[in-house]
Order: sequence, then C-alpha cells, then structure tokens
Amino acid sequence: MTSPPAQLPLHVGVFGLLGSGNLGNDGSLEAVLGHLRAEHPEAVVDALCGGPETVASRYGIPATRLHWYRGEYRTASRLGAIAGKGLGKLVDAARTAAWVRRHDVVIVPGMGVLEATLPLRPWGFPYALFLLCASGRLLGTRVALVGVGAAPITSRPTRALVRWSARLATYRSYRDALSRDAMRAMGVDTARDEVYPDLAFALPTPRASAPASPPGAVCVGVMDYHGSDDDRDRAEAIHRRYLDGTTRFVRALVEDGRPVRLIVGDEVDRPVVTAILAAVPSPLVTAAEASSLSDLMAETAAADSVVATRYHNLVCALKVGTPTLALSYAAKSDALMERMGLAAYCHPAREVDADRLLDQFRSLERRSAELRRVLAERNLVAQRQLDRQFAELTEVLFPTTDRTHIHALPEVS
Repeated sequence: MTSPPAQLPLHVGVFGLLGSGNLGNDGSLEAVLGHLRAEHPEAVVDALCGGPETVASRYGIPATRLHWYRGEYRTASRLGAIAGKGLGKLVDAARTAAWVRRHDVVIVPGMGVLEATLPLRPWGFPYALFLLCASGRLLGTRVALVGVGAAPITSRPTRALVRWSARLATYRSYRDALSRDAMRAMGVDTARDEVYPDLAFALPTPRASAPASPPGAVCVGVMDYHGSDDDRDRAEAIHRRYLDGTTRFVRALVEDGRPVRLIVGDEVDRPVVTAILAAVPSPLVTAAEASSLSDLMAETAAADSVVATRYHNLVCALKVGTPTLALSYAAKSDALMERMGLAAYCHPAREVDADRLLDQFRSLERRSAELRRVLAERNLVAQRQLDRQFAELTEVLFPTTDRTHIHALPEVS
C-alpha cells in the first residue's frame, strides 16, 4: 500500500519595519517567532523588512529588503532622488506581490502600523502596508495584523491607505481598545476584532542577576520627540521643550544624589542621550547600551524606578514590575498605564514641567511597594490574555482540515 504524500510545510512571512533600529518593533517580531517555533516548528519563516541584514543575523531567518529604493526614508530634494522614489513605488508593487505569492500566511507583528502619532509620509510605510494587504487579498495569502496599534489620522491619503490595509487583511487584533476604536471611526468593521496586551508582554522576563545599577538608580527613557504627524510646523519647539524639561528633571535627580541610567528604544534617540550627558556632566549619569527588549528589561528591572517616553520602554519596565512614570506622547501610553494600574503616573511629553514631574515621581516612589504588587497581578492577567491571542491566531492562520475560520473576516466587496 502506498503511503499518503507528505504534506508541504507552511510558508510564513513576517513583514514590517523590523531590524531598523526600533527595539519595540523587533521585540514584537521576537514574540511572534517564539510562538511559531514553539507551536509550529514545521513552518518555513522569512521576512520582508526594513533591516534584512539585522533580522537575518539576529533571528536566523532569510530576509528581504522592504523597499527597492534604498533612500526611501531620506528626504528627496534632487531630481534623481525624486525619480528614484517614484520608480521605487512601481517596483515595490511588483516585488511585494511576488514575495506575498510565495507564502501561505503573512504576519505583521505588533508595531503602530495603523497610526501616525509620529511624523509619517503616506507613501512610505502606509503605502507598503497597503501593497501587502492588497497583494494578500488578490493572491489568496492570509495576512494578519497581530496586536497592532492604531490611532486617529488627520491626513486623508494616510488615512485612506491605513483604512484599506485594515479592510483587506484576513485577521486583525489590537494592543489596546483605543486602537480598535480608532479603526472603527475610520470605517473599518471591527465587530470581530479582539484586543490583547502588547506582544512584548509575551517575551520571557530576564532571569534575576546581580544588579546592573547602583542602589537608588532611576532609569530615564528618552526619545527624539518632535510631536505628532500634525506638529511638523512646531516640531523643533516641541523638541526643545521636551529636551529642556527632561534635562532639568535628570539634573534634579543628580542633585538628590540619585544615579541615573539613560535608556533609548530606537537608534534615532541617541542624540538626546548625548545632549543630556553634555548638559549634566556627572558620574551619576550613565547611558545604557541595549540592543533588544530583553536588554531593556534587564536595565529597568535593576532600577528602583523608571521614567520613560517611548512606548516599549514603558512596556519593558511594567513587564518586569518596576514602578514607572510615563512621559506620554500618545494615547497608547496612557492606555497602557491604565491597563497596568498606573494611570495616575502620566505626564505629557510635549509639556514636560520638571517641577511637577519631580512631584509625581516622588509620589510614585512613596507607593513603590504597593505598585509592585499591582504590576505583578496585572502581568499575570496579561500573560493569560496573550495565551488566548496565540491560540486564536493558530485557529485562524493554521487551520487543520476539521477547523473552520470562525474569526476570518468577510470578503471586501
């Protein structure tokens, strides 16, 4: 008797601005890869991403550059650069479709792919995401937006590209209710979309080791913050106010004898670290060299308290249970802090008031023991919710012959 033919392995693609220097994006990828390797070890995985060399070397999967034109995210002023970008849009349409065709499933892991809370051009990543989702729908490849962030978008071209990307995806889930509400307000049917904690909460917590920071240390997470996509005319003034307020806060901590550890979440934040180190020349102020969310978790776990701006700096600190104050630059930060029981400890990044920030920080530290208990409880809840997220993802994207796509979205007419 002949044996049945061997089943072909499932081909899974991961897509996004991965390997490009943003540790939060890479942390979301790491969480999804961990799930795939544990639950679907037979799957063949590769990436279409912003930093293919980094992704290939760090995660051991083949990776292809997201954009044909290498200067995609540089401002084009010369005729040759403008022509290169224009030609790149046409080439990327064909490249993306060819890549999608080779896969059974494509996953967009986390990230704020449906928002414009930072400066963003519609023909950059929003266009790339639209090409992905449209190609998936045309070619029959399932595209999943997993635990993504969304926010209201005022730019009409960007909003249109984001809306159609979401509509064309096979599966959507969000990292907070605000994201789902934003997509509903943009005209996307979210009735069957679920909300789960950020994917980074699924990463393993680093094992306790000897403290990397001295007693009383405070981690301060900084950001190259220039306001939102709607603040381009005021970007430099917003940045100066943020930098000045944050620097004054660091100086006040040093005057109290507190060691300060500066952390970042993206390579673009490095100049802010340099500026603060120059403005507060003290041996008490040092800069961390973190290359992953695991490194950031280790840094924040060793600190007594954390004050941070970037969203995934907050995630890392909250996940390891360190009392944290958010320099909030978007509603997603406020939503995260509320989810984790620290809603009272948000301070606006665009209007950093060092004196008021210091008062909030002292209140945070007075409640440190209580807040650590709250965070431990909230982290257990987050882990259970993410277990459900991955179980649902398996049901939708890796169906067996006796399973139905109970959460699959209807065809777009």
